[in-house]
This record gives sequence, structure tokens and C-alpha cells, in this order.
Amino acid sequence: MDGNFWQDKRVLITGHTGFKGSWLSLWLQRKGARTIGFALDPPTSPSLFEIARVAGGMISIIGDIRNLKHLREVISKHKPEIIFHMAAQALVRYSYNNPVDTYSTNIMGTVNILEAVRNTGIVRIVVNITSDKCYENKEWLWGYRENESMGGYDPYSSSKGCAELVTSAYRQSYFSDNNPSDKSVMVATTRAGNVIGGGDWAQDRLVPDIMNAIIENRSPVIRYPNAVRPWQHVLEPLRGYLMLAEKLWNQGKKYAGAWNFGPDDAQPVSWVADHLANLWGVGSRWKTDMIQNPHEAAYLKLDCSKAKSLLGWSSKLDLLTALEWINKWYKAYVENKDMRKVTEDEIIRYEALL
Repeated sequence: MDGNFWQDKRVLITGHTGFKGSWLSLWLQRKGARTIGFALDPPTSPSLFEIARVAGGMISIIGDIRNLKHLREVISKHKPEIIFHMAAQALVRYSYNNPVDTYSTNIMGTVNILEAVRNTGIVRIVVNITSDKCYENKEWLWGYRENESMGGYDPYSSSKGCAELVTSAYRQSYFSDNNPSDKSVMVATTRAGNVIGGGDWAQDRLVPDIMNAIIENRSPVIRYPNAVRPWQHVLEPLRGYLMLAEKLWNQGKKYAGAWNFGPDDAQPVSWVADHLANLWGVGSRWKTDMIQNPHEAAYLKLDCSKAKSLLGWSSKLDLLTALEWINKWYKAYVENKDMRKVTEDEIIRYEALL
């Protein structure tokens, strides 16, 4: 990454009150970007956004991504040069019970951000963060590549596949693919593996479920202990997003399109649960949820050759180190430390690895 690139850049993050959005907001603030956020109120209590005082270093706007008029007003007023679109309904289990909310947020939210960009003529770069679950999952052992078919068994996964198709259509119809001008908007999508890190309290996610149970002296209940996922620390894909935006700015159309960001290895849910519990010092005492749960994919892995080859991106943290960092973060939270400083120090420690 270019250490000076982000200084004074006007950057809009949709979904800045969420887990990943909060981490990205703090990182961009550290890099000197003029950061604007647009999102609903924090989705959980506690939230990283609140305990790390993320709003203190940015313009924070509460709004719904499904409100096109409000989006246009925000973009027209604050004139962002770069947009990271992260606002989404991000939970598989929630999507089964709330499909309309999931589809309206993830599909029409994407339409609205691209439509606002198209009509304002201000933005240069859009990076749309979707999901590794956008692929048609065939449960095979090798990683999915960016040219694989979109799909999705559940409403969440299929909504992310749809968001990818929407973004591709806008790019081909209105933006860089169909506009030779140097001023055309460069649009890319990113599909990250399962992101974990300190400050996540979302319901029905593995790490927060485990950490909440441990902190409350309960045995964690695990739904699918044998499910295999490409786990990675939150700073890994965020670095990929930042690198991609820099390339889009400097070299343009070559970097428009879809990108995978994930680790080299995938591990079962049980492996993560065992190691997190042991790191905390309580021993592995999780138990399997015996209730009939909705379908979730048993195996998922990404092929990140494109990002490695063209961006020079690769993982810097192995999974065990990532879990050690997460364990340290939550212990600091329990000890009532300054969580903005703790989170910023973790970003600094990660930057030292680059």
C-alpha cells in the first residue's frame, strides 16, 4: 500500500457502523482520509463503532441505503472520490426469517449506490464488498475463482450473488467497461472469506457466539462443527480493498471487476472453537447444537491467485495468530481498556508486518 495515497482523499463508507465498517473507518482515519460514513445505527449493543468511538474522527451520517434520495444528497454534499459499499444485511440465519429485508437491503441498496454515483458525476472509484457466499456452492474441495457462476442456496447468499450481477451490469452499461473517458467510474467487487476479529458482536456468527459464551461463563453452542470455512482476520481483506482502490485510481480499467480475498487454508468450525477456548484459558468445552438448523454450506474455499498475482496481496496472519489477536482484543474489552487505542494499536501492529 502507498503510505501517502489516502491523505486527504474524500472517502465514503456505507455501513460504517458495522463490524468491518468500523475497522475500515479507523484505518482510513489513521491514514489521513477525509472519511464520511452512511449507515443505520450500530446493529448490535455493544458495538465496535460505539466502544472505539469511531465517529470521533469522521463525518457520521445515519441513513438507510434503500433511500436513494438521501444517498444522492449525501454524495452531492460531501463529494466523495472513493466509495466502499459495505452496508448490507450480512447474516445467513437472519435471512431465512427476513428474506424481504435481506433482498431489499443487499440488492436495492447496491442499485441505489450505483445509481447515485451514476447521476451525481462526482465519484471516481466504487468498491462493492459482497461475500464469498455469492458463488454457486458445489461443495468441491478447490477454491472458487472470480469467473465461477453466481448462486446461493439461502436468501443472504443469493442476494450477494444478485448484488454481483447488478454491479457487473452497471459497470458494463454505464461505467468503465462502456466509457473510454479517463473520467469514467472504476467499479470493482470483492468477495472475502469468513472475516473474524475483535469487536464483532453479531448474532449467529462463530467468534462472537464463542466469546460471548466464554465471557458469560457458558459453554458455547456450535451449529455445524464440521463445516469448513476460509477464516481470516478482518484486517487482511480490508488491506485488499485498500490496495484495490489504489490500483483502480492509478491504473484504472485493468483492475475493475471481481476479486477474491481469502487465506490459503480453510479450517473446520470445531478447530476455531477449540483454539479460541484454549487461548482464553477455559479449555475446549463447547457443545454441538442439536436443534434442527437451516441449511448452511459444509465447505467453502476461495482461489485468490488473481489478487496475489495482480495486486501483490497475500495473507500476513496465519489463523492461529489471528485467533491470538482476537483473544487479546476481547480480554482488553473485559478489562475496560481504551478500545479505540487497543484497536488502533492492532492496526499499527498489522501494518508493521507489511
